Amino acid sequence: MSDQKAGPAGGGAAHEPAVTPLTEAEQKALEEKFDSEVRFRPLSPPVLIASSTALFVLACFHYYTAGFGILQQTTHRGIHLAFTLGLVFAVFSLSGRAQSDPGRSTLLSPLGLPLLDWAFMIGGVVSAMYVPWVFDTLSMRVGNPSPVDVAMGTILILTLLEATRRAMGWPLPVIAILFMAYAYFGQSMPGILVHPGASWASLVNHLYLTSQGIYGTALGVIATYVFHFVLFGVLATRIGLGQLFIDLASALAGRYAGGPAKVSVLSSAMLGSISGSSIANTVTTGSLTIPAMIKIGYKRHFAAAVEAASSTGGQITPPVMGAVAFLMIEYLEVPLTTILTAALVPAFMHFFGVLVQVHMEAKRLGLRGLSKEELPDAWKVFKANWLTIVPLIVLVAILLSGRTPYSAAFWGITASIGVMAVQNLMSRGLADGIKGTAIDIWDGFILGAKYSLSVTVAAALVGVVIGVVTLTGVGFKIVFLVTSTAGGWAESVAPLIPFEMMTPATLTLLFTLMMTAVVCILMGCGIPTTANYLIMIAIAAPILGALGVEPLVAHFFVFYYGVLADVTPPVALAAYAAAGIAGANAFKAGNTAFRLSMGKALVPFVFVFSPSLLLVTQGFTWPLFILALSGAMLGITALSAAFSGYLTQPLRAWERALLAVAALLFVAPDLVTTLVAAAICLPVVIRGVIGGRAAAA
Repeated sequence: MSDQKAGPAGGGAAHEPAVTPLTEAEQKALEEKFDSEVRFRPLSPPVLIASSTALFVLACFHYYTAGFGILQQTTHRGIHLAFTLGLVFAVFSLSGRAQSDPGRSTLLSPLGLPLLDWAFMIGGVVSAMYVPWVFDTLSMRVGNPSPVDVAMGTILILTLLEATRRAMGWPLPVIAILFMAYAYFGQSMPGILVHPGASWASLVNHLYLTSQGIYGTALGVIATYVFHFVLFGVLATRIGLGQLFIDLASALAGRYAGGPAKVSVLSSAMLGSISGSSIANTVTTGSLTIPAMIKIGYKRHFAAAVEAASSTGGQITPPVMGAVAFLMIEYLEVPLTTILTAALVPAFMHFFGVLVQVHMEAKRLGLRGLSKEELPDAWKVFKANWLTIVPLIVLVAILLSGRTPYSAAFWGITASIGVMAVQNLMSRGLADGIKGTAIDIWDGFILGAKYSLSVTVAAALVGVVIGVVTLTGVGFKIVFLVTSTAGGWAESVAPLIPFEMMTPATLTLLFTLMMTAVVCILMGCGIPTTANYLIMIAIAAPILGALGVEPLVAHFFVFYYGVLADVTPPVALAAYAAAGIAGANAFKAGNTAFRLSMGKALVPFVFVFSPSLLLVTQGFTWPLFILALSGAMLGITALSAAFSGYLTQPLRAWERALLAVAALLFVAPDLVTTLVAAAICLPVVIRGVIGGRAAAA
């Protein structure tokens, strides 16, 4: 591999040492290093067979119910949770760290699993199934739990805390413990946070025996929708859809300046439509795009940042959106098509923002695109692999038809199995093809079920947090605290703003959004996007609602800022995974990735003040939409130029300052401020035109 930095003419001096694409084993190791959710331990043969069978049965259970009918609500959720808890303590070790060999079978570790793991496994399964088992008589005991009810609920809560710690680390269990402590010690809380307090029995009753806690909407969505789409994503990737996306992106975008970086953006956008994991997306596409970016002359940290910023965009890209789309339809009680439509423009704006910055960086450095010989032929790629896109077309078509998401997932999975069978039969013949298909289904179902374990225990534990909020009414108190604080700031700042450009009410909303954004990012640094979203809609979304923000808009706001945590130091896991591929400084890569993701940071403020950007909100009009969209695009472009120091030519310090100020005015959805921003940009544009003509002459 060449390690030359090539300019427009293809020449250049030696720059960065060559970086070779990662092997499949290296990709897996890197993903495990930065993503605790896939850090599965090796198992002894008997436990491996038993756990693999249980995972396959769990996947078959969900595949069957998606096609032929979901069970009674509590029963369905209980079965899913029982399987998950039994499996978590089999596949995740006590330390949470990767292991090279399965443990030896001893008296204290039967079949290589410590007795503590067996105890948690049995306790989790029994306590999770207890509520469905006694469901018919439960209505007579809610509010007056029996000692057995309290004991079973206590066991389940303890088991969930430990299961989530193993799968995801300490942050979410600590948050859940703090919320339970708040509920229990309510009388000792200071000021407005004081409340009568709840006994342990009444707390367990609310969290365990009602639909407001562990068995609530969060777990229901995972067991009803999310599992199926995780399984679909695994099978779709297995038949080659992910590789098709990468090859098509290379063919379409690779020829332009800084080609591999644009391939990274486009391929991550496409792959993100079926993958909900920022880290998995980063490792999968980054193993190819990052070495190519470094090869043509991008700095290592910048190459890593491009891939990380692009890959986190997968969580906001329809139709899967990192599973949050399905949570939204339950909490907002709107059709999935409404959520997917609302997500289109903000997702586009994120990738537009990254694309503009990589283009300007390429122009500033004089980087070339890939040559024709280095690129695949788009038509040949599609002709050879068109069959792999059929399952996605089937999935989207059924979603748009108005049928249930799990029905769409069922047919998408079925189509994936069909494509898998055709591929095996064509390449191996009848007997070997049937055998190969059976093996692929077995492996795909097991892997899909494995990937669902961590998100299930997280959702169940988030049910504890949500349950405390509904039990204590702390959400209303937080709303009062935040809005009163923001209102005080607004009254202090309003007299300082000239021409009354912003009213105190607008300033109050702005300060509230800023505080909410910071909290979302901080929460997202320790817990995954899905859990962060669930907690923030219970706490932060009501704050925005109190200020008149439409529920759909409030949910999208907290969701976007939760996703941003994946590229926000000090816990920017997607950026750190990309830095591992690039051999770059991880913190520097994280800072750059955050800068590249500014579209994701700016656009939520735009659609709060101009909800028309989401297309389906109340009061939508095309003039308002066009004004908001054009302002956001111009603002992102201006800020990109200010950061990179290049527009059509290198920028001077005063020009970068003007563009930065103009960018902030552009994103304000108001015609006057947009025109003022354009006037501020005018001197920079004029100098650029004059400079371009002089260079051409």
